[in-house]
Amino acid sequence: MIAPLQAELDDALRAIVDDMSAATTQLILVLDEEREALNRADANALNRAGEAKQMLMRRLEQLDAERLHMSSSSAHATQAAQPAWSELLKTLTNCRDKNQRNGALVGQRLSQVRRALSVLTGNDNESSVYSHSGMLQAGHRSLPLAEA
Repeated sequence: MIAPLQAELDDALRAIVDDMSAATTQLILVLDEEREALNRADANALNRAGEAKQMLMRRLEQLDAERLHMSSSSAHATQAAQPAWSELLKTLTNCRDKNQRNGALVGQRLSQVRRALSVLTGNDNESSVYSHSGMLQAGHRSLPLAEA
């Protein structure tokens, strides 16, 4: 390949990986904000963090598609971007771990809410089953503590 064209491809791929790194750094901050919102039970902050997270994930998917296209065009460019790509993968692993921890916290809170609702309504959602007609049937206590 012609040297100036190769250098341009190398620069373009490196720029894409740099953009991905910047988006991933922003994603880490958003995941931290999401965690804080979960800890404070701040629904508005949680919604903002969720929207920002979705936007960043779409951006990362778009950049990754560009990266794959550029990588298929030039093995040299791929090799030149390898150190930055390796660092990006470490950061993405960190994002995945933070997202899983946040998800576990959401699951924990959901379980607590379900147990509290079960106590208040007298419905034991744990022992719910589906009938032959496909309707959910829950076991009921004889005396519910409260009614909605």
